[in-house]
Amino acid sequence: MIDIGANLLDPVFDADRQEVLRRAGAAGIDAIVLTGTSIASSRAAVGFASRRRVGRRESAGESSHDPSPRLFATAGVHPHDAKAVEAGWDHEIAELADRAEVVAIGETGLDYHRDFSPRDVQQGVFRRQVELAVRLKMPLFVHDRDSQGATRTILSDYRDELAACVIHCFTGTAADLDGYIDDGYYIGITGWICDERRGRQLMDMVRRIPGDRLMIETDAPYLLPRNMVPRPRSRRNEPAFLTWVAQRVARCRDEDLFSVERQTRVNAMRFFGLP
Repeated sequence: MIDIGANLLDPVFDADRQEVLRRAGAAGIDAIVLTGTSIASSRAAVGFASRRRVGRRESAGESSHDPSPRLFATAGVHPHDAKAVEAGWDHEIAELADRAEVVAIGETGLDYHRDFSPRDVQQGVFRRQVELAVRLKMPLFVHDRDSQGATRTILSDYRDELAACVIHCFTGTAADLDGYIDDGYYIGITGWICDERRGRQLMDMVRRIPGDRLMIETDAPYLLPRNMVPRPRSRRNEPAFLTWVAQRVARCRDEDLFSVERQTRVNAMRFFGLP
């Protein structure tokens, strides 16, 4: 399986990040895309993925098989952080995007649920990152929370020019889903679908996602799957728990688990252009 979005550089992982990676490998996760949400977090994600890549190369002679996941990263500015960008921020994203570890621009988009950044600022920062993805011919990793169609409207101005786009951690309405599917975008499903309180609509809708545009993610450390048995004492999510998302997706789509794991992996490999 491939976890297309995890915030592994979050401080909650500082004490046991290597153990988290080992557990992910043992759970069948062979790649994780680390999510960049600001200039600083994007730099950190790229640096960590790079160090892991070098370490895997150097240890190749000692072991014929490294079970820990391969790491990649996105580079971008989340709408929550849009208000904090400084002059030249987009050039820094472009420079990071030139690194081999970076496989998409983002996490970017609009969040009108919390409005941590003014909406006009969110829109400007989002639009600039869409333009970067078009210019650099890179996939776009998009956040949309309660934007009432504004995210799709901005994307529509560039739809025919985008290399690829995923609506990460989809939590929208049926109309949102149908619109994004019509536009040809991929849909990322998280533990939201495992939440019997908030995710019931998504449980019903997930079968409408074309199989070749479905991907899964943890968004760790957030959105711990509520269908886990036994339930962890901590509410912290981690990539090893991705299988619980896959299980719920398979159940809701009336598909077997292996098929979902395989198809979402193929889709992620294609979307990000992973080796």
